[in-house]
Amino acid sequence: MAALGWLTPRRRSATARSVLAGEASAEAARKSSQEQEELDELAAAAPPEEAAEPAEPEFPVAGDTKAAAFFDLDNTVMQGAAIFHFGRGLYKRKFFERQELFRFAWQQAWFRLAGVEDPEHMQDARDSALSIVKGHRVAELMSIGEEIYDEYMAERIWPGTRALAQAHLDAGQKVWLVTAAPVEIATVIARRLGLTGALGTVAESIGGVYTGKLVGEPLHGPAKAEAVRALSAAEGLDLARCAAYSDSHNDIPMLSLVGHPYAINPDAKLRKHARERDWRLRDYRTGRKAAKVGIPAAAGVGALAGGAAAAIALHRRRH
Repeated sequence: MAALGWLTPRRRSATARSVLAGEASAEAARKSSQEQEELDELAAAAPPEEAAEPAEPEFPVAGDTKAAAFFDLDNTVMQGAAIFHFGRGLYKRKFFERQELFRFAWQQAWFRLAGVEDPEHMQDARDSALSIVKGHRVAELMSIGEEIYDEYMAERIWPGTRALAQAHLDAGQKVWLVTAAPVEIATVIARRLGLTGALGTVAESIGGVYTGKLVGEPLHGPAKAEAVRALSAAEGLDLARCAAYSDSHNDIPMLSLVGHPYAINPDAKLRKHARERDWRLRDYRTGRKAAKVGIPAAAGVGALAGGAAAAIALHRRRH
């Protein structure tokens, strides 16, 4: 993704950087979906089939093209964090050394065992990913992302959340992923799931080569809300008729933007917030699945067992 030089002065407030990240992500998402736009329009123009007594007949509204759906990725659509799965795939392809894999494994273990996003771990993972991809071509990472999706991500998609996304598609509405993961990887996942496109963190590139820097900041928290706001304005959407889905209290700004917020597999803070505001909740984690999610992704790495144990101990101390 080419750098948006006119949007990137050296010093900006946190709010301005969130707006910058959101606008950059919205622009990237719109460009990535252009190839599929004609097919989407044909699908939206087709007469909707009559549903057989839907559980919630009022929503999504078939044929409402002013509405769209925005889905968080990590632990909402997919078990675990996309950036960590991506790191495993890059390690397999010799992009970095074993010690870096230990860091990815530790971070993934914490994410799964604690069930929440730790800002320090997420920032550390993003910094690692940026340093790893610096000097590589965008097209190369997109191609590798396709392979990594098949190897590590496809089997981790939550069927329940996937069905919710499909309901919006069947109603003729656009469906977007909104994630802190790199926009290129998010776009691959969205395409493989048959979604419209993705809003993600935009890494700076010049001449199709990554510089190791970001445009703005990671698409996290308030930046996600700014991305949704910018994309909705560009697409002519009515946010009051749109839906958003997330597992994390960090996404409350995004969820609060839309008329139909959903808490999916929610963390404790989001569950409490959703209940206070009468938001809809969905939890697709059975006891058996929750136990499975607690297993570190890279269990085959020798040092990871100790890291997982440390994560459990630290989680218990904090709570």
